[in-house]
Amino acid sequence: MTTARYTIDDIARVAGVSKGTVSRVINGHRTVASSTRQHVQAVMDQLGYAPDPAARHLSWRKGQTLGLSFGRFDPLLSPYHVLLTRALEARTAPQGVQLVNLKSDLSAVRHLPSAVLVMHAQDGDERLDQLTRLGVPAVLIGHREGSFWVAPDDVGGAQLATEQLTAAGHCQLVYLGGGPSQVAQDRERGFRLAASAAGAHALTLDADFTLLGGYRAVRRAWEGGLRFTGLFAQSDESAVGAVAALEDLGVPVPQAVSVVGFDGLPELPLPIELTTVSQDIVRIAECALELMQEAVAGLPARGQHIPVRLMTGATVAPPPHPAP
Repeated sequence: MTTARYTIDDIARVAGVSKGTVSRVINGHRTVASSTRQHVQAVMDQLGYAPDPAARHLSWRKGQTLGLSFGRFDPLLSPYHVLLTRALEARTAPQGVQLVNLKSDLSAVRHLPSAVLVMHAQDGDERLDQLTRLGVPAVLIGHREGSFWVAPDDVGGAQLATEQLTAAGHCQLVYLGGGPSQVAQDRERGFRLAASAAGAHALTLDADFTLLGGYRAVRRAWEGGLRFTGLFAQSDESAVGAVAALEDLGVPVPQAVSVVGFDGLPELPLPIELTTVSQDIVRIAECALELMQEAVAGLPARGQHIPVRLMTGATVAPPPHPAP
């Protein structure tokens, strides 16, 4: 007498969930709700389903490579990228998977890796389409309908940062950022939503994500006569540059101008602790690899936002009172 051999498809059908959900339960991913996990596990127990141990790690094999495709203007040695790469290496190296940095122009890559993590997408970015045509599984750090993607809650985090300023009484606000990347656009959108809800006057001061870019933009604007009491920077690095520029101009932080950053990067060169929105870089790396495993296995595409949190430092205070 033979015993029925059930598959993941059978478990998904009986449990009334997707094949991807069953796969995530089997592999112990933390993205599945506890109640769903218990229900799927109960169905597997009822049917006597035992996952093939080899299938649990079938997505990564020794000798495979994971490509990191950075944007054309991404500084590869920025603190954020260093932390993300370290988090990825900590989880791929024990499995014999090698990380490879790729140029933004993937058409020029001769030997494509087993899978690719795409960084900093922009409107009209062709990298995901190129990889699809080439049959290379890919995950985006960002968001795109119909693709595998993971991203911090940039809009919600920017709202938290801006609300910290408006709650302190600031109504003359500046967003230090901009540019074509999704990150910059999402964080500006969150800034404007929160500023509008508070009835604050909001301007955008164009700058990139770097310390030098933040410094130059703020110094030039202040020397050109622009005045504000609250500043939200699209990155911690540009926030540090803004603080340095203001201090060099004799404008104390936070007594005259309050500053909030985004990223939660450690060991920044500031004499006081920066108020910032912290993203969980380690969790983003973990989720990106989970999604990559699903992409390699041919599961349906999905995306996930990773929550952020506000870290209160010493760079926000009530605005100065106007002179009588």
